[in-house]
Amino acid sequence: MLLLPLPLLPLLLLLPALPEGQRVAELRLGLRGSPLGEVSPAFLSLTLDASLARDPRYVALLSNSKLRALATALSPGFLRFGGTETDFLIFDPNKDSTSEEKILWELQAQQEACGSRPAFAAVGKVLLAQWPSQEKLILAELNKKKHKNTTITKNTLDILYSFANCSGFHLIFGLNALLRKGGLQWDSSNAQALLDYCASQRYNISWELGNEPNSFRKKSGIHIDGFQLGQDFIHLRQLLNNYVLYQHAKLYGPDIGQPRKHTQKLLRSFLKSGGKVIDSVTWHQWLDKLGLSARQGIDVVMRQVFFGAGTYHLVDANFEPLPDYWLSLLYKKLVGTKVLQVGLAGADKRKLRVYLHCTNSHNPKYREGDVTLFALNLYNVTQHLQLPEHLLSKHVDQYLLLPHGKENILSRSIELNGHVLRMLDDETLPELMEKPLGPGSLLGLPAFSYGFYVIRNAKAIACV
Repeated sequence: MLLLPLPLLPLLLLLPALPEGQRVAELRLGLRGSPLGEVSPAFLSLTLDASLARDPRYVALLSNSKLRALATALSPGFLRFGGTETDFLIFDPNKDSTSEEKILWELQAQQEACGSRPAFAAVGKVLLAQWPSQEKLILAELNKKKHKNTTITKNTLDILYSFANCSGFHLIFGLNALLRKGGLQWDSSNAQALLDYCASQRYNISWELGNEPNSFRKKSGIHIDGFQLGQDFIHLRQLLNNYVLYQHAKLYGPDIGQPRKHTQKLLRSFLKSGGKVIDSVTWHQWLDKLGLSARQGIDVVMRQVFFGAGTYHLVDANFEPLPDYWLSLLYKKLVGTKVLQVGLAGADKRKLRVYLHCTNSHNPKYREGDVTLFALNLYNVTQHLQLPEHLLSKHVDQYLLLPHGKENILSRSIELNGHVLRMLDDETLPELMEKPLGPGSLLGLPAFSYGFYVIRNAKAIACV
């Protein structure tokens, strides 16, 4: 005989019946204790691939008002300018900029620093029409592993910094690490010219040196071991100390591929040699979830890439936001920095993944003590989640993301609670509308879907 506490009976009667054979996964939320950890407010940050400057005139696309509106909605954060092409960019302070960069920067000098540039629209339209062929060229070079040096100018840096600054991001710039002297020591003369210019413009920037040093031999024929790379970072830190503006600038590295096998050896050697001069260790990892990164104590995740060549971008070649953009936007709006304990009974944790944070304290819809649960269903059937008994009286706001159209998970557009997400115009994003769920409701997650659930008035001690 099953005995239930009397106060729970009315709530249990509200739970909908499920098809026979389907189980409900029971959530266990840690709301009474301290948080598991806390991530940076810039936890979800962005990257721009340096291949955008393979032909620097395309950097002028960053002036587009739609692109800036989309970036601004994801701020605050870091904007990392890096990638394979980082180690093939040469700065020339005396070279003339491309005509597109020059026109844009002359317009900027005449107008408000972060204002729109309607006079540049016609030039931008031509660049956008030519971008697909440039993207093919970039991808072909990457596939063949044939890389050529590209010269960037003062205006390239100006436009890049303006985009980051006007969108609410802090720029992290990757310096070329493949410029070497005879004895394989890093040749810092080009970096010094670039630093001279950025300091003269009072550009507040953080720095990296090189991209995936474990792949240097493959892409350039040069092998740099971890010890030498550490010495190069010490050299860069000494160089930064020569500038009042950059004496306290952050330096990140070594930006290796996934830290395993030979890359672990390189990382250990690097940290022993130069680890004391970096502010954070960086590496590349394929992460299918932000929640796991936060739970594991990773402070910042940089999403590759915001816009540019390749298949992983958030915004397409027509400046239309893709499904991952909207997921990132919801994460930014709903998920706070404090990571909470969450458990699950009655489902395979590899297929039904759940994470819990305090709700973003800057979201005007919500209050201290509210929590945001986010869940990914990798089952090929709908899964149902049930809140613990002490939360069954709470109201929950659902933000359920599903592919739009017949392409299913390959769709380039997405629905939030049944409504297709689209920009209202080139500078206005739609309101992200919740679907209120009554007390005692099950949380239903269709196959291969992602959902955010804000539990109102949860009174989580860590979130107050």
